[in-house]
Amino acid sequence: MTELDTRAAYDAVAPLYAELFSDVLRTLPLERAMLAAFADLVRDQGPVADIGCGPGHVTAHLTGLGLSAFGIDLSPEMIAIARRAHPDLRFEIGSMTALDLADGVLGGVLSSFSIIHTPPDELPVAFAEFERVLAPGGHLMLGFFAGDDPRPEAFDHKVALAYRWSPDSLVNLLRQNGFTEVGRMRREPHEGERPFHQVYLLVRKGCGDAVQIS
Repeated sequence: MTELDTRAAYDAVAPLYAELFSDVLRTLPLERAMLAAFADLVRDQGPVADIGCGPGHVTAHLTGLGLSAFGIDLSPEMIAIARRAHPDLRFEIGSMTALDLADGVLGGVLSSFSIIHTPPDELPVAFAEFERVLAPGGHLMLGFFAGDDPRPEAFDHKVALAYRWSPDSLVNLLRQNGFTEVGRMRREPHEGERPFHQVYLLVRKGCGDAVQIS
């Protein structure tokens, strides 16, 4: 599936997606805790990009945590909704594999369930972009669906083809692109969610000792 296919799929469902998910953080205390930890780590490091921001609810949450956050999304319809919902915040159309940002300008990058649609052979390109735009010591946090197989597992997501990843396999791929693990959170699916574990993985640009939280 190409980026154009993914963009078209999300453009088609953007109003419904915003209706369903714009208030979802209220019901997700573990995710809020991880976002708070991420905010504490990056607050003094520079601006933060919420990549795959959708209708902008997480970008707004990060701003409420004291960050200078802005959103980037592949879908023009999602960006239009985000701008209407949060007119005081910055939102841009863009691709995670070709970010329109200078080298080393960000203190943090959040990619919450936006890498799931990236074909596995293109994911190193995205990770290289994340590493490029982060300042030394900057932090990246990824949200994704976990799989048990060391290889990525495709599944039929309701919007577009998606992939589950073994957290350890993803950490290995991130390490190859200049990142070191800081911590992770893995939780059981809630009622009504897909029957997959959900993971938030926090990594830092550069080398150092990893600490696992799970």
